[in-house]
Amino acid sequence: MKTIMDIKTEKQDRPIKVMQFGEGNFLRAFVDYMFDILNEKTDFNGSIAIVKPIDFGNLQSFKDQNSIYTVVLRGREKGEVLNDSRIITSVNKAIDAKEDYDEYMALAKLSSLRFVVSNTTEAGITLDKNDNFEGLPKTYPGKLTKFLYERFNAFDGDKDKGLIILPVELIDFNGRKLKECVLALCDAWNLGEDFKAWLNDANVFCSTLVDRIVTGYPRNEIDKIYEELGYTDKLVDVGEPFALWVIESDKDIKGELPFDKAGLPVVFTDNVKPYKDRKVRVLNGAHTASVLVSYLGGINIVRDMMHSEIFGKMTRNIVDKEIVPLVPLPIDDVKKFAESVYERFDNPFIDHELLSISLNSVSKWTARVLPSFKDNYNKNGEIPKLLTFSFAGLLAFYCSSDLREDGLYSKRNDGTQYVVHDNSDVLKFFADNAKKPEEEYVKAVASNTDFWGEDMTKYVGFTDAVTNYLTKIKVDPKSAVKYVLED
Repeated sequence: MKTIMDIKTEKQDRPIKVMQFGEGNFLRAFVDYMFDILNEKTDFNGSIAIVKPIDFGNLQSFKDQNSIYTVVLRGREKGEVLNDSRIITSVNKAIDAKEDYDEYMALAKLSSLRFVVSNTTEAGITLDKNDNFEGLPKTYPGKLTKFLYERFNAFDGDKDKGLIILPVELIDFNGRKLKECVLALCDAWNLGEDFKAWLNDANVFCSTLVDRIVTGYPRNEIDKIYEELGYTDKLVDVGEPFALWVIESDKDIKGELPFDKAGLPVVFTDNVKPYKDRKVRVLNGAHTASVLVSYLGGINIVRDMMHSEIFGKMTRNIVDKEIVPLVPLPIDDVKKFAESVYERFDNPFIDHELLSISLNSVSKWTARVLPSFKDNYNKNGEIPKLLTFSFAGLLAFYCSSDLREDGLYSKRNDGTQYVVHDNSDVLKFFADNAKKPEEEYVKAVASNTDFWGEDMTKYVGFTDAVTNYLTKIKVDPKSAVKYVLED
């Protein structure tokens, strides 16, 4: 079979405008994919230099393929099944920050460079004041600080040579956090007030929110993918069609990144929080509020949950009736986002297991569901029945005293054994209280302020409703869902 180099060997000679910390699957199927379309549909005319920031892994496949690779997007879009591929040519080169140190630092002197993108995992944006300025700093904020200092000196502090920095690490306000780390290292390394002023005045640190499921190299079905493509590609990268990139900036940078002209799903805003709330409440909240009782009812993957007449209706009702109306964005935008979520849950190419989503459900319910619960209660003066039911589902899922070293063991009504995975203190608490009568069990869990940040029994009618729902779920989850939907 042909290789990708038999299909595509040449790339347009575009100036390097983007430096990217990280060569992982997400960046390649999200950021590099978007810049590739930006080059095709606008006059952006820029390429990407990928920098591998850690020792692990190698870049041999990038070298073998001239940094050309394929992105395959598979899923549902606007009601139709999509299985599409695109050869990406936006990457100019990939270098190792340690092994190719001089080449990496030379990027700081490129007049064309304007953007820095990063995905160094959630733990990547952390401050270590003991990081070493000499040589290659070990942390990402350290590497970026030294790189910016090199650029500052190379252009004699020219404010026009500052950079727009776009971290996509999955932490709240990632741009603000990264800037705080860089400024702190500037002080710790005594890099001077002039450099510090340049950091503040000439550079833009954007906080971002990104959303796309990327499963990466399809190892288990690679022969089938190669057959569909008609060639082999060691860097093929698989993701879903849905994508969203929200960029918060205190300066107007939209003109430099004309994503809108390319029809790309990028939102520029001065406040990323409402979009984060939308994602957490609608997408993540729908998962957390529905998968536990669905699993107890015999469902194993998300797609089957959505196809179920009972559990699919429950999930949609939770979102449409008790989550969407309270998200602080225009209602039509939130409804449209919810519809995209249903399509993503129904992706025919991804078998998303409910048990994998169940991990750490106590903290997830607090972060993803409780805000919608409280907003409903404050607005309507009564508990929202479906989100209350989801709490009962959580208590049913965790109701076991069989605590072992690797988790809390329990069984569905059909005899299927499963293991609950959560913080050890959380699992011990449930194991210690599981044998109590339902009402006592509910009161013990609901009043645990370490779990929920407040005493949930204060909500009028909550304890009684959860106890009623829990009793019914234990007998028959399907009948319990029917009961709450008809109530």
